[in-house]
Amino acid sequence: MSKTLEFLFDFGSPASYLAYKRLPDLRARTGARIDYVPMLLGGVFKATGNASPAAVPAKGRWMNADLARWAERHGVEFNRNPFFPINTLLLMRGAAGLIEDTRFMAYCDAVFDAMWREPKNLGDPAELVPVLRRAGLEADDFRDLVERDDVKARLKTITEAAVERGVFGAPTFFVGEAMFFGQDRMDFVEEALAA
Repeated sequence: MSKTLEFLFDFGSPASYLAYKRLPDLRARTGARIDYVPMLLGGVFKATGNASPAAVPAKGRWMNADLARWAERHGVEFNRNPFFPINTLLLMRGAAGLIEDTRFMAYCDAVFDAMWREPKNLGDPAELVPVLRRAGLEADDFRDLVERDDVKARLKTITEAAVERGVFGAPTFFVGEAMFFGQDRMDFVEEALAA
């Protein structure tokens, strides 16, 4: 029986993007089932007292170079988004609202790519609409989805549950109760899946 990997992410995290792009190969090698878990990174930061590496100028500069190295190592097309940071609240509500929808993965692909492969200002509705359409969503339907109380509550609940499990940033992975933080820990994730 294959193991399950939980992948907790936020579209605003470039490290989440790099991990997301590597997950199909990891699944092929391990046979693992992957549960994609959208959470609001800003909510995690607020609850844990953590902050984006971009909030520390020297760390932000280093991280930009490091992300480029990891992208090159793993053959992932990556471009720094000049509009970063972008408030991802509505984007993450969209993911939370689509978790059980057949368009969920298309939505994740479209949003991650628009954030980190062909950088767009996803805080601008004019730039977001074509991205939504690539995922099979219309702007009015998306707006209705992200304003639903059950969708807002789902994202809040997922984020609070993540914090309760010890999550402090993105991406975070769980194999059973073992937690791994960062796209640079995927070797350890793979070892845990093989154990």
